[in-house]
Amino acid sequence: MEGDIIFNIDVMLAKRKMSVTELADKVGITVTNMSILKTGKAKAIKVSTLAKLCEALECQPGDILEYKPVEKDGNDIKSGK
Repeated sequence: MEGDIIFNIDVMLAKRKMSVTELADKVGITVTNMSILKTGKAKAIKVSTLAKLCEALECQPGDILEYKPVEKDGNDIKSGK
């Protein structure tokens, strides 16, 4: 079974009343790279970057990362049928 990792950075930004630019500055990455993370187009993230995101947003990794299973061929994810 495959799945996707969803970045909920925009949710945390809204809760913290912070802009993407401000977060990028705090984390030490470009606004472009922050946008790639925010939109879920990133293929990888360094653990150190994740730690900086959590520090800047005062949250836990689970607050910004979410796993969503993806159905294949119309199969029911839970029963496998």
